Amino acid sequence: MEISERIKELKKELDTVTLVAVSKTHPITLIQEAYQAGQRVFGENRVQELVPKHEALPKDIQWHLIGSLQTNKVKYIASFVYMIQSVDSLKLLETIDKEAQKHNRKINCLLQVYIAQEETKHGFDPTEIVDFFTTQKFNNYKNIEFSGLMGMATNTDNLDQVSKEFRSLNLLFTQIKNIYTNPSFFQLSMGMSSDYKLAIKEGATIVRIGSTIFGKR
Repeated sequence: MEISERIKELKKELDTVTLVAVSKTHPITLIQEAYQAGQRVFGENRVQELVPKHEALPKDIQWHLIGSLQTNKVKYIASFVYMIQSVDSLKLLETIDKEAQKHNRKINCLLQVYIAQEETKHGFDPTEIVDFFTTQKFNNYKNIEFSGLMGMATNTDNLDQVSKEFRSLNLLFTQIKNIYTNPSFFQLSMGMSSDYKLAIKEGATIVRIGSTIFGKR
C-alpha cells in the first residue's frame, strides 16, 4: 500500500483525532509523499534531524518535537516548532520560555507524564503535574501555551496494562482541566502505531504514528 493510501485509511479511522506522522529517520522524499497526500503534521525525535527537514520542506508543515529534548538544543527550533510534546522538566520549560521570547512567539507545549513501568521512559510524576497547576506555576511562563499532556505506555503485549496506563493519563488530564480552565489546554497525546487504537478508546486527541505510515525503518 502506498503512503497516500495509508494516510487516507488512517484519517478515516481517526476521525477527529489529530494524526502526527512520525517521520524520524525517514528521508525527505517519503515526507513529501505524505505531504502530497494532504498530511501537514509531522513529528521528529531529534533536533539535528528536524532542522534540515524544516529548511527543505514546505513552510505550512506543523512540526512537533516528540523526543527527549536537551535544553541546549531548544534555540535551534524555537523560531519555527509548532509544538513540543516532550516537556519533562521545569528546567526545560524555563529554556523554552526564554527562547520563545527571543522570537516574540508562544510555543505550544505538552507536559510529558511518566505513566509507564519502564525506566527508559521520561516525564513528570502525576503529583508534580497537579502541584504545577494547583499552585499556578504556569503563570511564570509567558511564552508557553500549555496545550495539554503527553504520555507513553509501557512497551508490552499486555493490552490491559497499556489501556490502564492510558486511562490513568486521561483521568489526570480531566483533573487538570478542572483546575486550569484555559481553553488552550485540550490536547491529550498518547498512542503510537502499536497501541493507537487503545489510546483513542481511552480519550487520545493526538496519536503519533510512524511505521504504519512509512513502514519499518
